[in-house]
Amino acid sequence: MIRGDHVVGVIGTARRESTPFDEEQVALIRAFAAQAVIAIENTRLLNELRESLQQQAATADVLKVISSSPGELEPVFKAILANATDICGAKFGTLYLRKDDAYYAKAFHNASPAFIEARKDKALHPGPETTIGRAARSKQVEQVLDATNREAYRQRDPFILAGTDLGGYRTIMSVPMLKDDELIGAITIYRQEVLAFNDKQIELVKNFAAQAVIAIENARLLNELRESLQQQTATADVLKVISSSAGVLQPVFNTMLAKAVELCGASFGAMWLVDGEGYRTAAMHGDLPQGYVEQWRSGTLHLPKTEIPLVHAVRHRETVHTPDMREEKAYLERDPLAVSAVEIAGIRTLVTVPMIK
Repeated sequence: MIRGDHVVGVIGTARRESTPFDEEQVALIRAFAAQAVIAIENTRLLNELRESLQQQAATADVLKVISSSPGELEPVFKAILANATDICGAKFGTLYLRKDDAYYAKAFHNASPAFIEARKDKALHPGPETTIGRAARSKQVEQVLDATNREAYRQRDPFILAGTDLGGYRTIMSVPMLKDDELIGAITIYRQEVLAFNDKQIELVKNFAAQAVIAIENARLLNELRESLQQQTATADVLKVISSSAGVLQPVFNTMLAKAVELCGASFGAMWLVDGEGYRTAAMHGDLPQGYVEQWRSGTLHLPKTEIPLVHAVRHRETVHTPDMREEKAYLERDPLAVSAVEIAGIRTLVTVPMIK
């Protein structure tokens, strides 16, 4: 059975008695052999066509999700991972994003609850011999035929054990997600049997990885555009209030503070003006507790006994970013403003910006 210059198989017929086959019988078997080759070729072409249609449909599906979810990455990641896993005949998959030196699992497909629990919402540090670790160094697709035969498995590497023991995987492939040759994440798919991924499957997942990078970049640009538009709108609103409130400061202060709180995703805010050695509130914004408002909105002069963030910002003429007010010296020393901020208003994180003339 010959296709081109390659023998793809053989048809053999035999008799129990010693009687040669005549030429017509040999010609008939040759015809059957030629038909078998045609059938094999037709099947191969049909399978390739089906694979091509599947891949095109999967790509179209991902592009549809990207276009219908501008700026939203979770549905895009899920669609990419589901298509990559299913078309490659893998059991399950994970999409990781890299931040600093850690990896974070941002999407799963068909993974076991135990595996998800071990990987979700955790800063992961894959070892250098894991497929992700190798892909990070080589910037190439990395595949391991049998994870249980690796030295890292025998050394009981926790990252690998989470996959082999909780996910039951054997063959694993990691495809790097690259932006300008910088590794920003990886798509990893797993098989529970020992079976290598072929070249077509590798190219398919590489294509999905490229789409994921495009989606991330699009989301970043869209978010930057939204932030820029929000900031421009906020500035325009403040300028409008200034122009319509000539000589009147309160509406200007109220608008500025409201926009600052909104754009920064804060809960509430306050504006203080320097008054000699003390400070008085000029504006407040947000759902502040009534007790806090009554204590400070009245314009009561506050004379801090210690260097609270407000005082530090003014004295040093610099922005002060306080991660947790409960750990501030002013709170621990029971400064009235710091105490009411923490215990009445419930403030934890605070940014204080000096107004300098």
